[in-house]
Amino acid sequence: MENERKSSQQSGASEATQVDGPGERSGEDVISMADSTVTVEDIEGELFRIERIRDVLVRRESELRYMMDDIQLCKEITRLKQELQKLVSIPDKDKSDEDKEREDELLRQLGKLVETRDFLVDDVEFERLREREEDREMAAFLQSKFPKPLSGKGDLLNRKVVPKPQRPSGPFIPKTGLTLLRDCCGLTCSIM
Repeated sequence: MENERKSSQQSGASEATQVDGPGERSGEDVISMADSTVTVEDIEGELFRIERIRDVLVRRESELRYMMDDIQLCKEITRLKQELQKLVSIPDKDKSDEDKEREDELLRQLGKLVETRDFLVDDVEFERLREREEDREMAAFLQSKFPKPLSGKGDLLNRKVVPKPQRPSGPFIPKTGLTLLRDCCGLTCSIM
């Protein structure tokens, strides 16, 4: 059993464990998990691409969280507006003191929610600008690190993003990102 441990190979390791002699290694002792045609630069390039994909996913998660917050704010704004509309439809002479106080409270709450939503939109815009700057820095770094095109994909700095054609937004076409945030509560919103 002890002899088996001495000559065992580590699973997933880049080289074998040998106890034959100090500092003695032949070319046959090295076990590589990588394809012999793959270079260190190729591996580094792949790691950078994977990191970029992770960054894109983190950004998308952040965008979805902003959208969820916006949807919740819009639902609350809509609910308060409906309640306020009921109170406003009552003639002033028929309103009780409680109705007037509730109307004032609803107006204050609506103002706070709209202000909160404005901060949310500002945060989204700030994040978008920060991400754009990060993209520029990363492209410059990758260009300096890998002056040749990565896997035939072309120069990252000179690559142009072709915008998708704009489609008219209807009630059944989902909106994402800033479009959703700017449209607030949809067609029923009169606050924005």
